[in-house]
Amino acid sequence: MFPTRPFLLSVAVLLILGQLTCDVHAQKKAHFAPTKKTFYKKVGDATLQLHIFEPKNHKASEARPAIVFFFGGGWTGGSPSQFYPHCDYLASRGMVAISAEYRVKKSHGTTPFDCVRDGKSAIRWVRAHAKELGIDPNHIAAGGGSAGGHVAAATGTVPALEQDGEDKSVSCKPNALALFNPVYDNGPQGYGYDRVKEHYKDISPMHNITKDTPPAIVFLGTKDSLIPVATGKSFQAKMKEAGCRSELMLFEGQPHGFFNYGRGDAYRHTVSAMDEFLQSLGYLEGKPTIDGSGRPELLK
Repeated sequence: MFPTRPFLLSVAVLLILGQLTCDVHAQKKAHFAPTKKTFYKKVGDATLQLHIFEPKNHKASEARPAIVFFFGGGWTGGSPSQFYPHCDYLASRGMVAISAEYRVKKSHGTTPFDCVRDGKSAIRWVRAHAKELGIDPNHIAAGGGSAGGHVAAATGTVPALEQDGEDKSVSCKPNALALFNPVYDNGPQGYGYDRVKEHYKDISPMHNITKDTPPAIVFLGTKDSLIPVATGKSFQAKMKEAGCRSELMLFEGQPHGFFNYGRGDAYRHTVSAMDEFLQSLGYLEGKPTIDGSGRPELLK
């Protein structure tokens, strides 16, 4: 039996609506744009910028909480635009939100160690220029996904990998961490060991947790082929053992990169939970303006 004409019309309508939905998401994503960009570091031939999203009518005389995001891409590629939606949302909630450029292998021939150096430089630069940016230097969070989550976590944990020539009297350690399927174990059984080898203890967040590690929230899919759930639970246990706050939200059946904008409910679920986490630290006020209904429970 051949499909009837009404049936074919219905299918066509559904396909068109689906395409329109995709187009709306694409258009909305295209409209995420930073308020401004500013250079924070020049090293070798590389000149690196911060993509800054400011709250409406933000003034330099204010002292707003801030967050610096680092994109994912295996320390090899990636783009700051990955976290534009997160920055746009947090700016709408009153924070100064920043997505940072950093050197990667494909563009700069660099190593994961250089990625961490750049991450530390970004946090330090933001804190050193807090007054002109209208930022509270004591309320600067770091966030990121995958290898960018590693960079963020490393800025809050590893004591090594400081960039030569910077003012070390200005701390490069963030005050909080928001990590999306982060690479935080670089040991022999972890991710990226082949890139760092015997120097893994200099760069692995898992191996550098102390009582001074910033409070963290972590989002992880149970079907992540790169970051096992066991790694997430081990990080949380080590944080608790050190007396540090650590929260873990597991997403059943979700793969690596599940949290990105346009990937369904996971985006709003992770962003709403991040919002509430930042509220609990005094970074935000009021209820999240994104729907968090139906999200998983936090493991505390």
